[in-house]
Amino acid sequence: MPSRRILLINHEYPPLGGVGGNATRHIARGLAKLGHKPYVLTTAWPGLPALEERDGVVIKRIVSRRADMRSLGAGEGARFIANAMWIAQGLARQWKIDITVPFFTLPAAPVALFLKRRRFIPYVLALQPGDVPRRRPRHAWTTEAQVHRGVRHLWHCASAVIAPSQNLADTARGFAPAQAVDVIPYGADVDGITPKDDYQSKGDVKLLYVGRLEKDRGLDVLLPALAKVSSALKWKLALVGDGPEWPVIAALAARFAMIDRIELAGWQGWNTLPPIYRGADVFVLPSRVDGMPAALLEAMASGLPVVSTCVAGVSEAVLDRQTGMLVPPDDSDAFADALTELLVDPTRWEPMGRAGRARVETYYSWTNVAEKWVAVIERVLAS
Repeated sequence: MPSRRILLINHEYPPLGGVGGNATRHIARGLAKLGHKPYVLTTAWPGLPALEERDGVVIKRIVSRRADMRSLGAGEGARFIANAMWIAQGLARQWKIDITVPFFTLPAAPVALFLKRRRFIPYVLALQPGDVPRRRPRHAWTTEAQVHRGVRHLWHCASAVIAPSQNLADTARGFAPAQAVDVIPYGADVDGITPKDDYQSKGDVKLLYVGRLEKDRGLDVLLPALAKVSSALKWKLALVGDGPEWPVIAALAARFAMIDRIELAGWQGWNTLPPIYRGADVFVLPSRVDGMPAALLEAMASGLPVVSTCVAGVSEAVLDRQTGMLVPPDDSDAFADALTELLVDPTRWEPMGRAGRARVETYYSWTNVAEKWVAVIERVLAS
């Protein structure tokens, strides 16, 4: 197989951004390990070099005025598109790029489409959660309707569109019924995550949630569920992340008199998470809707049993009663029952945790993900 020169375009790339940036980094590293030459075009941040090569990946950072490491405003997104278009032409010529992979429809895909039209370079679009509009515009002439038409056009011009979960793929097809969407899941860094080897219960059971504190993640269901767990079962809950739901969570914690049992650890960088996972006993994820949560795969790679909901994405990764417990979303009684089962029987933690680690190694390693991306890239270039 020939070595391909692949330009990955993403406005976020570690240490900037979140799940999408982390996926870009691991896919780029995986492509390099497979003998290809990946390049990344992303945004700058004070203290980060404008150009560097790390783990076989060449990273070019362009000037931005972003105010937050984890988000990009609309004005900054438009500025990224303009700057990236101008710079990408020269980079594509200098690096002899064969194909581009934009992560996020906006702001990355317009840059890829520009290169396709100016230099005849095909692109494969990596859809991310939040890429697919969830509601129809009320009038065809509104700005929102124009954005929807633009999104469909960017998808249509791609040589392939890839979603990280079947749930997101189905949602995308609902938005654009004529669009073909393939699925390549996110992965977990099985090489960089050492699974826990001590499953002995020591005092309070340590429950762990990692992710955004937002309504779709169902934390307003988790706390009532914990309130229904017998008071004889001692637990502590660590919430790792930030987001708009913290006032709701705090109010529920006060209502159920469990403030002293909950630790808000805030947002944590990727390099600080492995010991946090290993220090926990059970991972909890009460999502109402979800794609393929990176934190879920990382928790399984860390050897943690999981209590979550049978929503698309999660139910693709978790095997009920083998790697964890799955219950219906928005059902605090069922979630409380599942938690109780694991809290009263710690002997189940290790077999579930080890089975989860094995499942991630087999199906969700970043090497496995990169190989699937190479297969799509080769298919596109052959056609």
